[in-house]
Amino acid sequence: MRVSVSWLREHVDLPADLPTGDLEQALVDLGIEVDSVVDLRETVTGPLVVGEVLEIEELTGFKKPIRFCRVDVGAANGTGEPQEIVCGARNFAQGDRVVVILPGGVLPGDFHIGARKTYGRNSNGMICSAKELGLGDDHSGIIVLPEDSPAKPGDDARPVVGLDDVVVELEITPDRGYALSVRGLARELSHALGVPFRDPAVLPAPGATAEPAYPVEVRDTVGCDRFAARMVRGVDPTARTPGWMSRRLTVAGIRSISLPVDITNYLMLELGQPMHAFDADRISGPLVVRRAEPGEKLTTLDGVTRTLVAEDMVICDDTGPISLAAVMGGETSEVVASTTNVLFEAAHWDPAMVGRTARRHKLFSEAAKRWERGVDPALPLVALEKAVRLLTEHAGGTVGAEVLDIDHVRPRTPVTLPADLPSRRVGVAYPTERVVELLEQVGCAVTRGADRLGEDPGETGAAAAAGGDVLSVTPPSWRPDLTDPADLVEEVVRLDGYDRVPSVLPTAPPGRGLTPAQQRRRAVARSLAERGYVEVLAHPFVAAELADQLGLPADDPRRPAVRVANPLSEEEPLLRTTLLGPLLGILKRNVGRGQRDVAIYEIGTVFHPRPGAGAPPAMGVDRRPTDEEFARADAVVPDQPRHVAVALTGEMDPAGWWGAGRAAGWADAVEAGRTVLAAAGIPADRVTVRAAERAPWHPGRCAELLVDDTVVGYAGELHPTVVATLELPRRTSAMELNLDALPAAPVVAGPAVSTFPPALIDVALVVDESVPAAEVERALVEGAGPLLEDVRLFDVYASEQLGAGRRSLAYKLTFRAPDRTLAGEEAVAARDAAVARAAELFGATLRGS
Repeated sequence: MRVSVSWLREHVDLPADLPTGDLEQALVDLGIEVDSVVDLRETVTGPLVVGEVLEIEELTGFKKPIRFCRVDVGAANGTGEPQEIVCGARNFAQGDRVVVILPGGVLPGDFHIGARKTYGRNSNGMICSAKELGLGDDHSGIIVLPEDSPAKPGDDARPVVGLDDVVVELEITPDRGYALSVRGLARELSHALGVPFRDPAVLPAPGATAEPAYPVEVRDTVGCDRFAARMVRGVDPTARTPGWMSRRLTVAGIRSISLPVDITNYLMLELGQPMHAFDADRISGPLVVRRAEPGEKLTTLDGVTRTLVAEDMVICDDTGPISLAAVMGGETSEVVASTTNVLFEAAHWDPAMVGRTARRHKLFSEAAKRWERGVDPALPLVALEKAVRLLTEHAGGTVGAEVLDIDHVRPRTPVTLPADLPSRRVGVAYPTERVVELLEQVGCAVTRGADRLGEDPGETGAAAAAGGDVLSVTPPSWRPDLTDPADLVEEVVRLDGYDRVPSVLPTAPPGRGLTPAQQRRRAVARSLAERGYVEVLAHPFVAAELADQLGLPADDPRRPAVRVANPLSEEEPLLRTTLLGPLLGILKRNVGRGQRDVAIYEIGTVFHPRPGAGAPPAMGVDRRPTDEEFARADAVVPDQPRHVAVALTGEMDPAGWWGAGRAAGWADAVEAGRTVLAAAGIPADRVTVRAAERAPWHPGRCAELLVDDTVVGYAGELHPTVVATLELPRRTSAMELNLDALPAAPVVAGPAVSTFPPALIDVALVVDESVPAAEVERALVEGAGPLLEDVRLFDVYASEQLGAGRRSLAYKLTFRAPDRTLAGEEAVAARDAAVARAAELFGATLRGS
């Protein structure tokens, strides 16, 4: 919201010498966000004067209409001669007074004005529009001064157009709708600066008469609990909006349209009460305020024909809907250039209804913005009185004696507040007298010792038991946001000053900091990052067809998924049951953007529905749910284990001048799984890797990872069909592992380090190619006994000489004794025992024997 300080001064006695910085700080201290405070006197420099158009010559032969003007600027140009100016606007005529900036002036945006030749003529300055002066967004035409303006050619134009003022631009939070008005802001500043406030809504206004201003029926008193109207007949349709009003509208960013419409917009800005002006002669029959019939259509003032739904509120006549209530009027009843009889309407609408209607129709008008934040229901009659006075003052006409006021507004319910609650909640001592004083400042009616029936036992009961005061607080009509004790506490703190609240950090609870689960996740993430994987964070939402794209069988437990009640996108309404879908989507996007070698990982939760869980219990906000309610709600929440997954494609080891690279493959995915388990503290002797079949992996290149004979994950190369469906590079590999399924890491004893030399022996064993290398390694460890310190596979070889279906696995064996140097015979005997065990289990033979 943009508002001029001069307008605020009409209702609050701001100090004459108040610096703009102090004004901004006062608003910030009140909790109102200030976007900018602009002194308009500093936005335009140089000669900005009033000019009178003496002659206009239409220039032809150009792509757009151009006018060559001679403008009287008095003595401002130093010669007294008329100024020659080229202008493209067409909304002015000979004899009009306009705003002219002469050579040497600078407009907002550091736009320097000089004398130059354009369109074949000399142009010495510029005739200005509101947008060029920074007064608004209207660039459709230049500013034409009203006929009653006393300004003469050559006078300084700044005070004439409002450039001698200070403009404040504010971002009003949704809970402070009352601040979307001069009335609300002036009241707030009076609190902050301790200066008098004059309420523009304190005005004698006639009440409802037996004969209504116009026949109206309100069929839904929930959507519209107050509807008021007054009539003005015989107005001058040619009457122009006074300059002071149009300038204030322009500063606020509202375009001047016509006098009746401008009056409604002006009062909306001043009081916060949106209104509507109907052309009474274009209304057919009585008005009916009701919910729309599904499928009804209405063409609003923006020229868009809108299809209505049953929740929308409309104002209708005999022809059907003529206004989308509280949001925008309709074309068929709007005030036009020939309007002489004006019906002003001021009502009070349900904020929730207005908010939903505005979003449904994507129509965020200034009126809807205020209605959905809450408007004072006591304003309609005052707003109507001010509207008819302004219209008759500037356009003549006769105000009808009839007043319509259909009032179903419910009185405010008192809020019970323990007087010591602000002190207990905030940690600052607020005496009871100070609490009462601050609440009365914002218009609350406060009484002590109110009836305590229905009080929250956790708050007022404690206060009563301690012998403290209990206040009964009735919020004012203009503060619909004050509904419970917490709101009142916030008001006390806000008005007393947020700067008085100490910034004290709570004492950190004792402990070791990170939990074991957090330490494990960080260790896993660090180990993958150290091996070249890049962490990504994917959205947990997936499409319904993802299960088919991954080739999951019909009975796969990963197929059932939880649907989000209000998804960000209807294309992805489900919560993921595996990390691979979103992760592979990120891999595809990176490859599509030119990344040939991609290795990424993610640690995150997956979501598995609980069959037959039913619906969660309804839990209110009036009290803390019971343990039983918590348990019933928790039983419905999906199971959410934390997984880790990797996806890789391209080269794992890059090629270069040093030699050929190495393409990433299924073995790298398996190794990533081993890396995760090692970082999680699982000893290698408890880990088993064996061949498996599981979607979406290739059945011949898939391994399952087991810890203590329990499957915790899978790794390998993706199935070619999945790769083709998802448009991934060939040989893309992946791994996914359930971190929550891992057992706790055992306490690891420090290793004994032997100072004696090792015995190094290599063995190459020929086995069937179906025998996993990990199983052969396990057999070697089992057969070699305690002297074997380390075993590592360093070569895999196959050839015709070995025979079909056979391959050679070469291992480096390291033997060492803790207390002596091994004799050669001891190392060889241990080697032979290891080979014998492999031969016993898998028929292994030494290569070359």
